[in-house]
Amino acid sequence: MNKLTNILLRNTIALCHRSQNALLGASVVAAKKDFHTTHAAQDLMEFFDSKKNWSENNIRVGRAWKLDELRIKSNTDLHKLWYVLLKERNMLYTMEHECKEKVRLFPNPERIDKVQESMNNIETVVKERNVAYYKLETGETGERPVEDVVSLIGLPEKYEKKEYAIPQFMNTRWVRTYLENGYINSIAVKKFLRLYKEKQHNEERKARNRDFNHVQHLLKRFPDMDMEKLKAEYPNVDIEKAKRSKKARGHFFPKY
Repeated sequence: MNKLTNILLRNTIALCHRSQNALLGASVVAAKKDFHTTHAAQDLMEFFDSKKNWSENNIRVGRAWKLDELRIKSNTDLHKLWYVLLKERNMLYTMEHECKEKVRLFPNPERIDKVQESMNNIETVVKERNVAYYKLETGETGERPVEDVVSLIGLPEKYEKKEYAIPQFMNTRWVRTYLENGYINSIAVKKFLRLYKEKQHNEERKARNRDFNHVQHLLKRFPDMDMEKLKAEYPNVDIEKAKRSKKARGHFFPKY
């Protein structure tokens, strides 16, 4: 009986000792979790600029990221930089909206353009790497094929091919618009194209007349100007015809 009591007592003491060690270990782990190096959570305040810039009218910022600088970075760095720029862009949009609500001037609005330019350059670099990878592995670019098609109103446009649930020849709703008596060959579309081409022709004609009149005034004011540079600047203008016009002569005897 005494032996059994001693065994139970030893087991109880050992169990208490193990439970005490477990509690101490848990407290140490809990204490260690209090010390970390992660970024402090700022909740919705991350959508706003730093408070020291709220009253500033001019904030000094750098330029946008260039393509040559992004090409030497790894994919991981580009991924991190993309999200940094994304947070910056969201913050700038929020501050711009807040300034409009408060009827205040948004300082340095070109920051949005610089961030967007940097993000566009990152997309360009990633696209270049994807194309190089697919060309090396498969011999193709890996991008969605694009072909020149005619829209429903008869204008040319770029069409990116995509997958559909049914084939093209079975899609009667799509094929019907491209039949001989469809939208493209309808009277309304033909009238629209005729008026559209007429408008384009008038705009080109007016642009040519503006350039011709501008060259005439330049010859009138600067008769000794370099003709080669003038032809390079206005290749669609007949310089010789402009020289013979009355508007280019002025009140002096021309030297050419």
